[in-house]
Amino acid sequence: MKYDIITIGTATRDIFITSPYFKIVKDKKHLKKLGFISGEATCFALGAKIEVDAPIFTTGGGASNTAITFARQGFKTSAFIKIGNDRTGQLIKEELENENITTITAVDKNLTTDTGIILLSPNGERTILINRGASKNLTEKEIPLKNLNAKWVYIAPGKMPFNLIKKIVDHFARNKTNIVLSPSKNLIEAGLKKLSPIIKNTKVFILNREEASYLTGIDYDKKEQIFKKLDNVIGGLLLMTDGKNGGFVSDNQLIYEFKLFPGNKVVDETGAGDAFGSGFISGLMNKNELCSKGLCNKNNIEYAIRLASANSKSVVEHIGAKKGIITRRQFKSNMRWKKLPIKIHKI
Repeated sequence: MKYDIITIGTATRDIFITSPYFKIVKDKKHLKKLGFISGEATCFALGAKIEVDAPIFTTGGGASNTAITFARQGFKTSAFIKIGNDRTGQLIKEELENENITTITAVDKNLTTDTGIILLSPNGERTILINRGASKNLTEKEIPLKNLNAKWVYIAPGKMPFNLIKKIVDHFARNKTNIVLSPSKNLIEAGLKKLSPIIKNTKVFILNREEASYLTGIDYDKKEQIFKKLDNVIGGLLLMTDGKNGGFVSDNQLIYEFKLFPGNKVVDETGAGDAFGSGFISGLMNKNELCSKGLCNKNNIEYAIRLASANSKSVVEHIGAKKGIITRRQFKSNMRWKKLPIKIHKI
């Protein structure tokens, strides 16, 4: 069976811990020296007993989150994930199948399904503590690449080994599949030189501003220089998100600069990046529908940004990475998502 899109990567059990005693500290001058590139950190008193609210249990993970966006946007979707031989893994599989997503799973008999513990502050900002369980031991023989046939593939690799990621990308590049890569910290730490052969095969390369700074070795505040360096190696579009400030898209000629939709209070930022990335790709995949109505441009970038921003904004208004993911009907019918200012300028 040929799918519109296949997601490959992580699936997790997410446990949210909330407390009014989790504080966000912003001090660029001192925190950058300590290794906090954005100049922000989550803090609580060392040695104290911190009162927390009742934990909230949801599911997450890059492949799992993005698959639900694609399914709700009406695409024939499959997700490849590695889970543990436990009830958590089964719950994630059932959740995806309830969204009409075909799941292809590798099951580890010794390790548990990945777990994320999210420390959630009162203003919605969070710090994620992640335990890589089954996903970190994924091997090439567990991925049925010959049977993964799709127009697009979205790779959210977690701690997959570098050589395995390269083999996955090379396989889909040979099959002329549109490749989307949203690299994990583990992959970014390999460095730009080592990543270049992978990046050049991507249709869309997605990362946040902090990751882009780390990958290029260019100061966080010098975004134009970051774009110029990455555009030299990326084969397609570069999407760089910037948290609550919005983000940027580069097609190697123009930069599309955008803010996020205004709206309700941010409850939880978990999954915002996945929602934005998958929303953006959904917009690009909708190109044919829009072009038939005379509403598309060369790469359908502006429509894709608007869908991405709507999806991300809706997600952060709920706790968990999936509850707020919007459907195609919700995006089309809600006047809230009709207009989003986008600035376009040459690199």
